[in-house]
Amino acid sequence: MPPGNEEDFALAQRSAAGDTTAFALLVEKHERPLRAFLERLAGADGDDLAQQAFLKAWRSAGQYDGRARFSTWLTRIAWRCRLDQLRRRQPEPVEPPVAVDHHRPLEVADLLARLGERERAALILCEGHGWTHGEAATLLAIPLGTLKSTIARAKRQCRQVWEASDD
Repeated sequence: MPPGNEEDFALAQRSAAGDTTAFALLVEKHERPLRAFLERLAGADGDDLAQQAFLKAWRSAGQYDGRARFSTWLTRIAWRCRLDQLRRRQPEPVEPPVAVDHHRPLEVADLLARLGERERAALILCEGHGWTHGEAATLLAIPLGTLKSTIARAKRQCRQVWEASDD
């Protein structure tokens, strides 16, 4: 069990037994970072995804075994909710990338919006939320080397867009 994870494990076990107060403590502790990740990943859909993730976590709290941090387990649930959401949606027509508007400042959200789903998630987790590459690779269910190249590619794409906006 990762150091410092004992409290979350105990709260999850109490939640599995139906203790709503214990689960409320887990939500209070982990809600802000999860919502921040999902809002950056999915925009306006972030709140709905967070609610789905917490509902699934409540229903499956007994399956949390404490081997990973609770935040990793919860974010993995949220990631799967996002993937399910994308599978259910009708494919949108492919449009060319939006041109950079040189009359307004470029924001991080603009850069992230230009990335693919996996690239955006990897970059947000590792650069925005301080996860290790190993943790993010586990969460995204990809090999460590693939995660590292995904992050490098995402950074390169962001840098290219950023440099093009200076022209």
